[in-house]
Amino acid sequence: MKDFSRKAKSGVWGAPVLSGLATAALVLAAAPVFAAPGAGHVPQAEARAAPAVPKFSHVLVIFLENREFDEVVGNRRMPRFNRLAGEFTLLTRYFGVSHPSLPNYLALVGGDTFGVRSDCMSCYVDAPSLPDLLETRGMTWKTYQESLPRAGYTGDISRLYAKKHNPFVYFNAIRRDRARLRRSVVPLTDLAGDLASGRLPDFAFIEPNLCNSGHDCGPDVADAWLGRTVDEILGSQAFDANSLLVITWDEGSTNASCCGTPPLATGGRLAAVVVSPLVRPGFEDATPYSHYSVLKTIEEAWGLERLGRTSDQAVNLITAPWK
Repeated sequence: MKDFSRKAKSGVWGAPVLSGLATAALVLAAAPVFAAPGAGHVPQAEARAAPAVPKFSHVLVIFLENREFDEVVGNRRMPRFNRLAGEFTLLTRYFGVSHPSLPNYLALVGGDTFGVRSDCMSCYVDAPSLPDLLETRGMTWKTYQESLPRAGYTGDISRLYAKKHNPFVYFNAIRRDRARLRRSVVPLTDLAGDLASGRLPDFAFIEPNLCNSGHDCGPDVADAWLGRTVDEILGSQAFDANSLLVITWDEGSTNASCCGTPPLATGGRLAAVVVSPLVRPGFEDATPYSHYSVLKTIEEAWGLERLGRTSDQAVNLITAPWK
């Protein structure tokens, strides 16, 4: 997949990325799944079902702010996101978990809203989170927070940085551990160096500041930031053939809901795109998903235990996009 990274590095959206994906698809299509002896016979020992979810080398998640699906998809002020949606896989029935912002962030990394119903600053959570599961397996994680004053910062707000968009510092096991904070809660400016040096963690959560997320500024500003950031990621050798990038919003402007009775997700219908050499290009997946689905898919890919609501049968794994 070096061809994919090299072409994306040019910063040209569209044909270069599709060309790399198309090349990969042709190679995969030409390769036999099994070395079958005889006339089409597949030995029973080799006839295993493909896993529902690939074993990703890296998973990166980007959250933007406060846009319903119809405000994003087809919006001429967001050409970069819409081009990504056309080139990779668009999830057309993806839902936020709740309102306002913070419960959605907590749900993504903790599997629950923990009763949080506001953007509170001191509603700390004494429960395990995705970083705990990863570290138990010897895996790495980081959150790259734009405008974070310094690594390990736990303050409520600083200029364009807002704590409510950094769920990791709400979990007691992280916020009370200065070494974990300094190692894994870092400014977004660290991302370029980690991509260039091959230090990209297994899991990365990337959060733009209050302007570039679209919270305080327009969708064109958020889209321009997204274009620059995704170009940097896809242009890096660190984003390899088994890497996954998920781009979505924290919540919408409605109470549109999905998944179970009563519904587990009531935070509005959101635009979400999965970007990877592993996905079906130009595909639209209409399966009902939520932030819980992203977490559950990560758990499944890496053989982690289920956190909170991700053990619920109503929370769908993201399985349809994979080639």
